[in-house]
Amino acid sequence: MQLPEIRPDRFKRLFLNNKFVLFLLTLLLIGLNIFVLNKIPFVFKPFIVLVKTVLLPLILTGVVYYLLNPIVDLLERRNMKRIYSIISLYILILAVITLLILAVIPVIHTQIMELVHNFPAYSEQVQLNFESWIGNDIFNQIQQTTGFNPSDWTQTITQRLSSFVSLAGASIGSFIGFITETLLAIAVVPFILFYLLKEGKRLPDYILSFLPNSFRNQTFEVMSEMNHQISTYIRGQIIVSFCIGFLLYIGYLIIGLKYSLILAIIAAFTSVVPYLGPAIAITPALIVAAVTSPVMLLKMIVIWTIVQLIEGKFISPQIMGKTLKIHPITIIFVILTAGNLFGLVGIILAVPGYAVLKVIASHLFDWFKRRSGLYRTFE
Repeated sequence: MQLPEIRPDRFKRLFLNNKFVLFLLTLLLIGLNIFVLNKIPFVFKPFIVLVKTVLLPLILTGVVYYLLNPIVDLLERRNMKRIYSIISLYILILAVITLLILAVIPVIHTQIMELVHNFPAYSEQVQLNFESWIGNDIFNQIQQTTGFNPSDWTQTITQRLSSFVSLAGASIGSFIGFITETLLAIAVVPFILFYLLKEGKRLPDYILSFLPNSFRNQTFEVMSEMNHQISTYIRGQIIVSFCIGFLLYIGYLIIGLKYSLILAIIAAFTSVVPYLGPAIAITPALIVAAVTSPVMLLKMIVIWTIVQLIEGKFISPQIMGKTLKIHPITIIFVILTAGNLFGLVGIILAVPGYAVLKVIASHLFDWFKRRSGLYRTFE
């Protein structure tokens, strides 16, 4: 039996002239090259070192840029030269930092050291309070059913902290190196930020100049949408986190909760992570309130509930809006996955990174639909 012969013109029409097949072949060749070159250490090692060196300064600069650029644009629209507005903003920020160092940092340091020192005793006191509130028999049954033992949990935390301190002492050189790299990254940020604020509007045109003319319009559209997603998320999330911290601080002061400033700061910083951050932030506040008294615990829960309602119903809808258009369940899974892959940095960058990838994927899919001809609509 003779197999049917594939004519050259048919092969050319199905494969060589098919742009989608050529696109897949190109991706395959690029992937094979990366795979082979990755086996040679000296090929990608300089690139990896470069990325690790500039990644932290670029991330910090980007966050600060998206916060300050609207202010600089506003001052420029008020007939103030851009360079003068940037210098004025730098002087204001320097004054605020100086005020924080002189007035706020000592108070925060005192509360942090006192809270860390008293945390094991607080945890044990919480256990004793719960036992007295609900009865020893019921508490023992809960422990046997769930397998949860607060003493073991406290001991585990203490051991983790001790091992971390021992590890830091054993590898003091690595620890000092990490601190040095972080301080250098922070020190570089003002210089990069200055030029980015001054000439950042020229950056898209400079990037587009390397691309063919046929790709520039769509690439500019993708870059504009990515910039809108990132800027909206960063500014909105930081403003929302600041509002949560401020409202909790006022509420904690009203009810007289100890360590109100540091607990509010913890809540503000952890609220940068959507949905999971508030759940983490409430834990130390619950412990401190439970140690104080059952009435204080009830007051703290009421304050927390009121702040979360205000944030969910009024603050976030006004500031964040619906720009990201990401389902909350998707956000939680993205944060958990990024945390397992990249640690703390992955948790912080999970949502904006997903938003950027979503923009790129949607535009690639639109391009594929137009070029493949498989999604033609029939009228």
